[in-house]
Amino acid sequence: MANNGQAADVGLIGLAVMGRNLALNIADHGFSIAVFNRTTSVMQQFVAENSQTPGALIGCESLGVFLAALKSPRVIIVLVKAGPAVDDVVEQLLAAGLQPEDVVVDAGNSNWNDTIRREKQYAQRLKFFGSGVSGGELGARFGPSLMPGGDPDSWRHLKPIWEAIAAKIDPATGKPIPGAAPGHPVTGGVACTAYLGPNGAGHYVKMVHNGIEYVDMQLISEAYYLLRHLLQLAPDELADIFTRWNEGELDSYLIEITADVLRQRDPTNPKKFLVDCILDAAGQKGTGQWTAGSALDLGVPANSIAEAVFARCMSAVKEERVVAAKKLRGPVPGKRKYPRKIIEAIRQALYCSKICAYAQGFQLMRQAQQDYHWKLDFGTIASIWRGGCIIRARFLQKITEAYQRQPELVNLLLDPYFRRQVRVGQDSWRQVVMLAARHGLPAPAFMSALAYYDAYRAAVLPANLLQGQRDYFGAHTYERVDAPRGKFFHVNWPDPQRPQIEV
Repeated sequence: MANNGQAADVGLIGLAVMGRNLALNIADHGFSIAVFNRTTSVMQQFVAENSQTPGALIGCESLGVFLAALKSPRVIIVLVKAGPAVDDVVEQLLAAGLQPEDVVVDAGNSNWNDTIRREKQYAQRLKFFGSGVSGGELGARFGPSLMPGGDPDSWRHLKPIWEAIAAKIDPATGKPIPGAAPGHPVTGGVACTAYLGPNGAGHYVKMVHNGIEYVDMQLISEAYYLLRHLLQLAPDELADIFTRWNEGELDSYLIEITADVLRQRDPTNPKKFLVDCILDAAGQKGTGQWTAGSALDLGVPANSIAEAVFARCMSAVKEERVVAAKKLRGPVPGKRKYPRKIIEAIRQALYCSKICAYAQGFQLMRQAQQDYHWKLDFGTIASIWRGGCIIRARFLQKITEAYQRQPELVNLLLDPYFRRQVRVGQDSWRQVVMLAARHGLPAPAFMSALAYYDAYRAAVLPANLLQGQRDYFGAHTYERVDAPRGKFFHVNWPDPQRPQIEV
């Protein structure tokens, strides 16, 4: 639609797929939205093709016109490639006349450190705000999970828009309300968005979401791999298994689409299944690496998340693996076909591993809030992940309830529900890990999740010997089991008498 002198409620810069869909979602909810794209023809075509939206789509051919079309204080959503492009857009907006009270919302997959830096850098010239957006193309169009973080006053201006366009949860069931058709948005329900904290909090939570997404996908892929090799089932049979799993506690978007992927025939040869034609080399965009890196920086044991990243790295060296497969020997593949009861064992292993993976993600956020001086509400985070985002699942309602019962819960594994689930499933989990090792079938996420569980429940670990070694070669000191924590000692190891001294 043309402007006709109308001041737009919000602006959006960047009309790639996510930007276009988010703009249409906003317009569907009756907001007028000014849109700008670096390539003017892209903007013109977008506005022309969507002239019947309930809210006005106001196309702008320059940033000056774009700023003039917006209500004050301006709320501007930026959806461009993370990194220097975000700073370039901000500088261009400032040059075009942006004011200190105007709010710029970075809705891309930016690193939280960049968001913290930008909020400080631009503090006197504009209000910079970060928000994670999860759900892919369809989520952006019909209801994403939105993870905002920044200045609370800026959130006041963004909140009505974010709450309107976010995915909605039925408060009676805790389940997502299905997305509506274009022009007919979902109304009612609980919005899958909430203010998470200052500066980079929103982008950090979105990053952890993506790290959990990495391991969730890896665990599902390992379950598929074990089922395929141990039971020698065809992809459509496996699809039926995942469909049944999706009717129980594993009910999730990722399990649902797994069944769809496995059932899909190859478009070029319908006699084949597409999954058998897809090269086993996974890509990644970096947020999983950021999550694993942050865990290392903060000293948090998120080994399953890191393992999921390394699994993608291993998949990428396809040519090396093909050569290695001819030269490196493992167990001789058995011809035994396992009974179908192994299906339930793998389901239990998947659920137990999933619990540990999410426990690691929430443990990481718990540490991050201390280091970055945030106050994260973990029950709220789990609740806004129940709909719209890639990891949306029935399981997240249980996490929400766990933090409602105990807001200061140290680790999900200590919650009564999750403790009970692992107790019930761990025999099957251990059986599946042993089967994978016995047959030489790689299941790194299953194995690392079990290692995390066993290490977390161990009152004593072999780190005592490790710390003794460190003191021997580097005088790094150690603590004693019969002394208070924080009191350090050192042994003069080269001395035959080796006297112990308090440091």
